[in-house]
Amino acid sequence: MSLLVVGTVAFDAIETPFGKTDKIIGGAATYASLSASYFASQVNLVGVVGDDFPQSMIQEFNNHRVRTEGLQILEGQKSFFWSGRYHTDMNSRDTLDTQLNVLANFDPIIPESYQGCEFLMLGNLMPKIQRQVIERLKKRPKLIVMDTMNFWMETAMDDLLENIAMVDVLTINDAEARQLTNEYSLVKAAKKILAMGPRYLVIKKGEHGALLFHENQVFFAPALPLEDVFDPTGAGDTFAGGFIGYLAKSRDISFSSMKRAIIYGSAMASFCVEKFGTERIINLSSEELNERIQEFIDLVQFDITLV
Repeated sequence: MSLLVVGTVAFDAIETPFGKTDKIIGGAATYASLSASYFASQVNLVGVVGDDFPQSMIQEFNNHRVRTEGLQILEGQKSFFWSGRYHTDMNSRDTLDTQLNVLANFDPIIPESYQGCEFLMLGNLMPKIQRQVIERLKKRPKLIVMDTMNFWMETAMDDLLENIAMVDVLTINDAEARQLTNEYSLVKAAKKILAMGPRYLVIKKGEHGALLFHENQVFFAPALPLEDVFDPTGAGDTFAGGFIGYLAKSRDISFSSMKRAIIYGSAMASFCVEKFGTERIINLSSEELNERIQEFIDLVQFDITLV
């Protein structure tokens, strides 16, 4: 079923303890849409770039069944750019440069052919832009998943809270959950966030996995121990894309299906971090994906007899 992904399509320059890149393709919507394409039959992309964005990447989107009719290309302008350096633990980073460029005045235009989408992924954007997307859809999607970050909690909290009340699933990391609720306990934080409106909450914990909350139910999926972790940039967006992509494929938004979606999202994220940028998730085979899913199953499955 059709999936709409809205977010940044951009350039990144990344430095980690294991290497350094020049300008490469990045952006939340880039990672999410490519990840989702392995599951959803149709992914519709909405974003904005400058005329410096390579046509070859647009073709790559199309090769992955990601439709780019909603990708605005502004002549004479530059694409959004972010540069960062990761610390040794790979869990923290310093932003070296941020250039909003075309993103400064982004007006999300929803093509008519995108109307009627059943699943919506709102990547990390200004809350007002996220809400514009919801309001411009003629029919409310079956499921709306929204990602956000600490910056919006600090600069646009009122708008953010309005959005949280409108969506079905909120995805944030553990630090953001604590910041949003002023609760150190993630269980207490989750209860407060669910009371704000969403039916489901996903708390991403990076190399420590992810938590799914729904009413009084909790599910935890560990991260897969990897030999090589080169670049965590985009891992959270890749996770979100795999998560909603699986749900769009299954059309099942029950708690049980959400648990499976967490595993598929985690598997996609585990591929993402193995190379810089989108390199690892561009050409995955079904065999690779199935093997990785089985690794997750083997990681957590065991028999036990209560005594």
